[in-house]
Amino acid sequence: MVFSSSVFLFGFLPVLLAVYFIAAERYRNAILFLASLFFYAWGEPRNIAIMLLSIAVNYALGFVVEKDWKLKRAGLVVAVAYNLGMLFVFKYLNFAVDTFNQLSGSAIAIRQIALPIGISFYTFQIMSYVIDVYRGGVRAQRNILDLGLYISLFPQLIAGPIVRYVDVEKQIGERTATWEMAREGVIRFMVGFSKKILIADQLSTLVDTVFAGQYPSLIANWIGIVAYALQIFFDFSGYSDMAIGLGKLFGFDFLENFNYPYISQSIQEFWRRWHISLSSWFRDYLYIPLGGSRKGAARTYVNLLIVFFLTGLWHGASFNFIAWGLFYAVFLIIERLGFKRVLEKLPRVVRHLYALLVILIGWVLFRADSLGAAVGYLRGMFVPAGRDMVNFAFIMNRQYWFFLIAGIVLSVPHPKLRASARGNAAVRAASEFLLVLVFGIAICYMVGSGYSPFLYFRF
Repeated sequence: MVFSSSVFLFGFLPVLLAVYFIAAERYRNAILFLASLFFYAWGEPRNIAIMLLSIAVNYALGFVVEKDWKLKRAGLVVAVAYNLGMLFVFKYLNFAVDTFNQLSGSAIAIRQIALPIGISFYTFQIMSYVIDVYRGGVRAQRNILDLGLYISLFPQLIAGPIVRYVDVEKQIGERTATWEMAREGVIRFMVGFSKKILIADQLSTLVDTVFAGQYPSLIANWIGIVAYALQIFFDFSGYSDMAIGLGKLFGFDFLENFNYPYISQSIQEFWRRWHISLSSWFRDYLYIPLGGSRKGAARTYVNLLIVFFLTGLWHGASFNFIAWGLFYAVFLIIERLGFKRVLEKLPRVVRHLYALLVILIGWVLFRADSLGAAVGYLRGMFVPAGRDMVNFAFIMNRQYWFFLIAGIVLSVPHPKLRASARGNAAVRAASEFLLVLVFGIAICYMVGSGYSPFLYFRF
């Protein structure tokens, strides 16, 4: 089940809200836990067993790393090995075997293992819980249902943000869902839903067409990767907005996950703004324990390579994702070697163009079907194809232009408009009415299974 489905919007969510708020407060965590399991089981019920096993194992290990000083370190090792082992089996085993076969000429055959949805997110959440208990930052959770709720909580289960136990421990035990929080949550959900349906989904067909390579064009390749940069941002940030909004409906405050990453003026800044929950997780649970930047320049660069190798691999079992992660590691190292000081002396627009160029090239590695396809696409961004304008005109239409421009405009902050909305009740009411209208259009499009109300607009 996904947030942008009729089943979720008109069935699951309203029924859950009704049951949740009718029930006595002492039953609400259990209701939310069972509902989250139902949400997760909707697509593939067998995956529930994997999640429940992880909850039980880490519940027990939490007490080991908290109480038994003799087994404390061993308990942590077992917890990390178990969680990473489960992630490896379900996400990387097939990739590892295929890679070994290619390198060695072997023909080892194993059954294709289906990837449980959300396992990357909830595995990292579980690990943060055990590690924080080990460090003494939080106490082990005594109520297994409450720990299960933390791990399975449906708003952030499928696409993040990665919520740390230390950030929601008190909220799990006691929280109050106010009307103001509910209002903020509904608004935030509508923003995220509209991002997903009206920007990301609309640009996806343009991106697919360009990356298919049937109509080669230098201009189209640039437009295609800009469209993909917008698509993936509005998709990821849209889901994060929906998760944050849904959390508020039930009294939870999740941390922000995106902060206008495309206004960055360096790659260091980009990673402070992009997928904040993931980058901060790797910083606090891997980069700093490895020594961070405290053990000399060479060790710092090695640590960055390790972290971004794993950051790329976390996104998917593919050499493209590994290359994407290492690509960013190289630029982060270059900036640390002194290029950041050079950037600071350049005009703001130059710094911004530099960051955007690196980011767009990185997205080619992320989106392409293979490393060879990525190289071919990058070549097409800098070498004319011969029929550039003809093919470009054939690919583009007014609808694509509309959503491309809308995506660019909405991907940057507009502080004056926000300040005006905060300080003027009429402007705030008008902006919320406009949001409701946009959300209604998104609902119409979603319910219509692909029917776009924009097809009848003359741009």
